[in-house]
Amino acid sequence: MYTTVPPFDVDHSSEWGADRLDLDAYLLRLGYEGARDNSLKTLQQLHRAHMSTICFENIDIAVGRTVSLDMADLERKLVRSGRGGYCYENNLLFAAALDRLGFPVLRMLSRIREGDSRRRFRSHTSLLVRAVDEPETVWLADPGYGYAGLIEPVPLRDGVRSTVASWSWELGVDDGHWVLRSRDGEGRWSDVYAFRPERQYEVDYRAAHYVSSTRPGSPFVNRLVAQRGSETVRYRLRNDVLVTDHPDGRTERAVLAPDEVVAALREKFGLTLTDEDVSLLLGFLHRGESAAAS
Repeated sequence: MYTTVPPFDVDHSSEWGADRLDLDAYLLRLGYEGARDNSLKTLQQLHRAHMSTICFENIDIAVGRTVSLDMADLERKLVRSGRGGYCYENNLLFAAALDRLGFPVLRMLSRIREGDSRRRFRSHTSLLVRAVDEPETVWLADPGYGYAGLIEPVPLRDGVRSTVASWSWELGVDDGHWVLRSRDGEGRWSDVYAFRPERQYEVDYRAAHYVSSTRPGSPFVNRLVAQRGSETVRYRLRNDVLVTDHPDGRTERAVLAPDEVVAALREKFGLTLTDEDVSLLLGFLHRGESAAAS
């Protein structure tokens, strides 16, 4: 059965670069001061800390920079420079930290649905993880999804539901895939993504990342995207449109001027932006304004 989880153990291979991650610097970036073990509590706390600290954003892709998945570059950008990244960057960084702490991690590629059940190519990253004190349970972990992403890992069981604050998720099975679903503030369930528990390798991630970051028509090419979710609010930025979702179902939509987009990236998404970042962003946003007006 396609939904059966294959055996997996701590990944000691060098292809992911986990041995080159400065774990102290990563944990400092998260503000994490808990235990450095491979227990469920540590997994939950690290997942929350990463989700709340390092947001989903594709600024580099939008402004035409090349995005590297090399561990040294991920550390420089997401850990030391106060930036975020999109799913490949976030989840590879998180998985590397889990490797270092002794968690068995299965790196996967998933099919985005976002309320649409049509079959898409596998373009999103997600992780299956085991904890030493829950050896029979496999956990879906994914701090790199964005606004509707998991705040804490969920156990991989058909029909399981998890609620954090006022947001809820559930797992089900459909067409031979596991499906993660999210419930909004009005109680409506929608599919987030679908996956099969198949181990992916570094070359698979690089190929999918290349398509996602360079292909014309990709949702990340020629479009600015930033997403951040928390217990109290969810933010979604698409170019100059900021959408704010509240747990009670209220949604606010604002069209921002270019300078306001930069301010939102700093204030609502917690990003540190250099003068060069700002210059490239403003150029990208002004070109978008000109194209829309023509």
